[in-house]
Amino acid sequence: MNTMIEDIIPSDVAILDLLRKTDSLSISDLAAATKVTATAVRQRLTRLMAQGYVDRETTRAGRGRPSHQYKLTAKGRRKTGSNFADLAMALWQEIRAIKDEEVRRGLLQRIAKRLVDVYADQIAGDSIDEKMSSVATLFGERKVPFTVTREEDKLPILTALACPYPGLAEQDRTICSVEKILFSQLLGEQVSLSQCRLDGESCCTFEVRPEGTS
Repeated sequence: MNTMIEDIIPSDVAILDLLRKTDSLSISDLAAATKVTATAVRQRLTRLMAQGYVDRETTRAGRGRPSHQYKLTAKGRRKTGSNFADLAMALWQEIRAIKDEEVRRGLLQRIAKRLVDVYADQIAGDSIDEKMSSVATLFGERKVPFTVTREEDKLPILTALACPYPGLAEQDRTICSVEKILFSQLLGEQVSLSQCRLDGESCCTFEVRPEGTS
């Protein structure tokens, strides 16, 4: 079974693993497979439906009671079936192998733009502080801790307490350029990487460039 689910309690992982192997299952199917009571299965399914990982379909056959089948949602399939780390590493190595610097830079910009398209709707607020807080929340939901700090009379600083892409960053610091482009576009301001873990710092910090600086 994949090592996949940090925000789901261990007893619920078995339900997800069963559902990803078939189109749908009933409570009795799940109870038999997991060797727990139907009541326990219902409790687990209720949690998973509340989290958006499982959906319920109701069917009626004649005059009898309706039957319920449970299946993974698209979100649930993404959560349970990911092997993205190996794929991302392979793709990143191919990007690094591109010899034409202009072609490589253009590709990195398009990758950042794709990420912006995914994240943009989740960034709220008008001020730079509010937008940075949204970015911190967004990555926090993905188990990557960020903080936002501000000293008096200075612009806020976005700090990554852990690297979002540790495997890629170990290859080279090109991924840092993608992050700068991503944060600049999400925040609507030019962002610089003022501290980097690859330079021996304890964390990576991103600062908004004051107007008039290059």
